[in-house]
Amino acid sequence: MSEFNEEQRSRIIEMAWEDRTPFEAIERLFGINESAVIKLMRSELKASSFRLWRARVTGRKTKHLKLRHPDIDRAYCPTQYKR
Repeated sequence: MSEFNEEQRSRIIEMAWEDRTPFEAIERLFGINESAVIKLMRSELKASSFRLWRARVTGRKTKHLKLRHPDIDRAYCPTQYKR
């Protein structure tokens, strides 16, 4: 994942950890699909942290747009990152 600088890798990891940010949002912003995010997470996290993350996101409906309730059409909480 050398095509991303440290700040971009950090943001991808942050988005991947967020429960309500779907993989499709990461793909839209950074151009990498779910399998590439998994590969990045595996290379950037400690093994135990990676296992915790995988257990957390596997099967989580909020991480995939197709599994979400149709009334939810956003990737972020409306109050997230307000300045």
